[in-house]
Parts: sequence; structure tokens; C-alpha cells
Amino acid sequence: MERVSEGNRLRKKYERKFASAWLSDFAEKSVQTFSESYMNFLTHSKTEREAVENAEGEAKKCGFLPLTGNPGEKLNPGDRVYCVNRGKNILLAVIGREPPEHGFNMIGAHVDSPRIDLKPNPLYQDSEMVLLKTHYYGGIKKYQWTTIPLALHGVIFRENGEKICLRLGERDGEPCFCITDLLPHLAREQMEKKMKDAVSAEELNLLFGSKPYPEEDLEDSIKINIFDLLANAYGITEKDFARAELEIVPAFHAREVGIDRSMIGAYGQDDKICAYTSLQAILELRDPQRTALCLLVDKEEIGSEGNTGMQSAFLDNTIARLCALTTDHYTEFTFRDALSGSKFLSADVTDVVDPTYEGVDDKRNSAFLGNGIVVTKYTGSHGKGGANDANAEFVSEITNLFDRNHVVWQTGEMGKVDAGGGGTIANYLARANMDVLDAGPGILSMHSPFEVSSKIDLYSSYLAYRSFYTL
Repeated sequence: MERVSEGNRLRKKYERKFASAWLSDFAEKSVQTFSESYMNFLTHSKTEREAVENAEGEAKKCGFLPLTGNPGEKLNPGDRVYCVNRGKNILLAVIGREPPEHGFNMIGAHVDSPRIDLKPNPLYQDSEMVLLKTHYYGGIKKYQWTTIPLALHGVIFRENGEKICLRLGERDGEPCFCITDLLPHLAREQMEKKMKDAVSAEELNLLFGSKPYPEEDLEDSIKINIFDLLANAYGITEKDFARAELEIVPAFHAREVGIDRSMIGAYGQDDKICAYTSLQAILELRDPQRTALCLLVDKEEIGSEGNTGMQSAFLDNTIARLCALTTDHYTEFTFRDALSGSKFLSADVTDVVDPTYEGVDDKRNSAFLGNGIVVTKYTGSHGKGGANDANAEFVSEITNLFDRNHVVWQTGEMGKVDAGGGGTIANYLARANMDVLDAGPGILSMHSPFEVSSKIDLYSSYLAYRSFYTL
């Protein structure tokens, strides 16, 4: 029998080792089934509007009812309600047995992703082609968006107020679009530029058409032909582009990655991987001790501004309404106590070590693909600038909860201290004096048109969020 040394015995007793979540006790069939559903959600939820619409559809199927606010409306333990804000936010709630002033268990994720938007007056003809002018949204590497198949998603409002939903370029047989790039034979000057300058923002023009209207000596004949096609197909004119929200997204579907099918590649996993897992967790929740909320928001990628971002009053207003409908003695202090007594997981993705570019990470303090959900005490940049920096008591409470529920977790930071950094919605919740901690899976190639996640990290996140709702 091999004798274990005293030093190795102590190492095993005291040392914390993060290991692959694939080696934990789990049902592989459950992971695969969950991953397939998630991939379907990704493929059909490329914009924030689509994600909210699909989340609302799933909520209705699971017995959630709209929060109406009608006179006499009353909520009781076990009730399941939801509220949508302008088609871009959704909040789902399962009413708990404890009074609202004890606080809620909340998970928040964002459903917007870096992309390219159309300008209000986008369409023009030049050099026998029609193109669309764009304005990128969020932090992207602009060169990654050239020469890949792109689709056009969004809404257009006609002059009479009619809303037209557009999703063009996804189906087999439909045309797709692209942003062109220079051939290498003529790109000497371009390739001498810094990577961030190789493709400028004003060069992200979407190729839209090249066929002229069949009439000789007609000025801008290709543009006229495009207008005719749009009018016949959708009943829209050039003026209607100013009343539109049209987003350019990759046209490809979510795919399994790796010979072992262990990973998922798709557009928009930041942060729809957290949106989907937190959504599924609350859809399954029954009879919680504390009221549980799942919040899916917009505008995180541009600072959480606007009336659909985390800095809007949507959450405060909805929590105030929930408090008023679940107690007979509502005052402003009921609302304030509910906020300060709440516990919030800011569900967002983070960086994992990429062996090709590992020089940007401190490997002792970075997350690894396949090692489970990542608990991030602080985000921010440089000297923790812009960080929430969760207190140790709450980090301890959450990690102990994960351990009790056999959730595989790891810790991580967004790269080396002065390598860069990033932020989440955590700060905006912490302002309400609630406990807030960032926790979500890590992904590769973040903010690219094709981000990569681990199936086991996806599933670990779902298990983590499910356990948090029962805290």
C-alpha cells in the first residue's frame, strides 16, 4: 500500500484546487438536453427584442401572468407574474412566503449584445452598388465583422403607425448581407495600420444590392429598384428608416464546437447565456421562502443608459408595485427595506484563459473553460475603478450555498490588473444598498461574432442560479 506523506495529506486537507466540472457528479444527458434548448434560444434571440419576446413566451407557458396593476389586484405566495418594459426588458417574479420588507432574491442579466446598427438615413448608391450606412453598438473589433454573412433584424414603423418586424437573412433561400473588405493585393497600406484602425467605423457599410431598375437613363436606378422591392415586400419607404430600429447580426446559427461536442459557438452569448440560465431557473421555481426575481435588461453594452437600461426606474417601479400588492400596510419604507434587504447576483460572462493569448491573464487568478460558474468579487479596471467589489460576507454566503448544492464554481478576474477590464450591471444595484455579487460562466472570443462557451459551464450556471433562488 502506497504511503501518503504528511505534507501531501495536509495539502489535500487545506489547498483549494479548481478542477474541471466535467469530472463532477452530473447527468450528461441533462447537460446535452439543456445545451440543445439553449442553442435554439440563441439562434432565435439575436436581438434584445427577440430575447424578451421569447422569454415572455416561455413564461406564459409556465403559468406566469402579466402584472397588471389593476385596482384590487393582490399577490399571494406562489403567484407567478411578469412585467415587460418597452419590449426590451422583462422581469419575472415568483412571490415568496416572507413579507417583501425582508428583501428579494434577484438575478439580473442583459440581453443586448455588441452589434452594428443602421443609421437613420442609411441607404445610398455608389459605384453601381447600394449600401447601408451603419453605427456600431458596444465594444467590437470592427475587422471581425467584414466578409461574414450578416442578417438584418429589427422593427420599422410605417407612417400610419403600423409596426413591421423584420428578420431577414436567417433562413435557407433568403438573401443575406455582408460588409466588404479589401483584397490583399491592394491592402498594403491597410495592413500597415494598427489593428484597431484597419477598418474604420465609417467603412462598415452593408452591401445591400446591385441590380438597376429596368429603365434607361434613370438616376440612382439601383436605389430606386431597392425602394420598389422594399415597398412591395414590406410597404415601407425611405422615410420609414428614420422610424426604425434595425440591427445587423451574424447570420449563422448556434453550433456545437469541438470533436467532443463539449462547447457551443454562437453570436450573443454575452450575455444571453446568463439570461437563459437564470430564466430557466425561475421558470422551475415553486413556493420560495423569499420572493424571487429574474430581470433581463437592455443597454448594458453601452453603459446601461436609457429607459430600458439598468439605470432606468423600471426595476424600482416594479418592486414598489410588487411590495404594494403583497402587503396590506405598504409605505415607502416597505419599498426601501425590500431593496436594502435584497440579495442580487449580477449574472454576466467573464474572461477565461485562452492558451493562444494567455499573456493577458494572471493564471493563478483567472477562470478556465469547463471549470464551472465563475464567482467574480470585483470587476472594474486598473485599481478596481468602477467596481462593485462585493463584501466578504456575501461572497462567503454564496459560495457556501454553491458548495451545499454541489455547484462547481471557480473564481476569476478580467485579465491582469492593468491589462484592461470591464464592468457589469452590479454597480447600479449596489446603489440601492443591497448585497451584489457577479457570477456567470466564462467564454472565449468575447464580443466577437462567434463566442465560445462550455456546455458544462452553462449547466453549472443554471444549477447555481437555481440554488440561489431558494436561498
